[in-house]
Amino acid sequence: MKRPPFPTLALAAIACLFAVPAAAQGSTPERDSKTVYVAHLHPINAKVTGLKTTGEARFTVKGDSLTISVKVKDAAPGLVHWQHFHGFKDNRDAACAAPSADKNRDGIVDLIETEPASGTTMVPFIDDPVSMNVAEGTYPKASADGTYEYQQTVSLEALTAAFSKAFDGAKLDLDRRVVLIHGTPNTLPKSVQSLGPIPAQVTLPIACGTIERSK
Repeated sequence: MKRPPFPTLALAAIACLFAVPAAAQGSTPERDSKTVYVAHLHPINAKVTGLKTTGEARFTVKGDSLTISVKVKDAAPGLVHWQHFHGFKDNRDAACAAPSADKNRDGIVDLIETEPASGTTMVPFIDDPVSMNVAEGTYPKASADGTYEYQQTVSLEALTAAFSKAFDGAKLDLDRRVVLIHGTPNTLPKSVQSLGPIPAQVTLPIACGTIERSK
């Protein structure tokens, strides 16, 4: 069998060299890199709930994907727990409310009393965070041992657009927000405030953590 002439071999080799980058075009440093934000959750109102609720919320950004992961332990067992990040529309840094936020001195830092430090309820961690449906979305339910895990992946572009629309053009700015976990079955005094008709037991903050960029 005759060998192909040298020019033919050379052209084939060159074609192979150029074919490799074309095949790898979908994998670039920008696409493969990721940014992680973490909030370490610590208890709020532990004397009221009788529980020291802790956990971690993690936000992983990779390309147009944002994965929200929450792990909570020592929450009220068998109860649905509302969870969100809170913050300010003007993009000021939010913080977890201190015990001194209890302005009416009833021994409880209710949702309304967290607002000067933590801002307003923003993105709900529900079955569809992009819907921004705080009051009607599906939240996780703690197991019999008081633990639960939550994870959803959404389009970062879609969430950013929905967030901007809901909050007058504000930026998502994860590292300016705090995560709040809510909910207790315990009967609360009438002095504990909530949002509109939503029962105070549903919105009572039980854990909080400041979101910080990890890498």
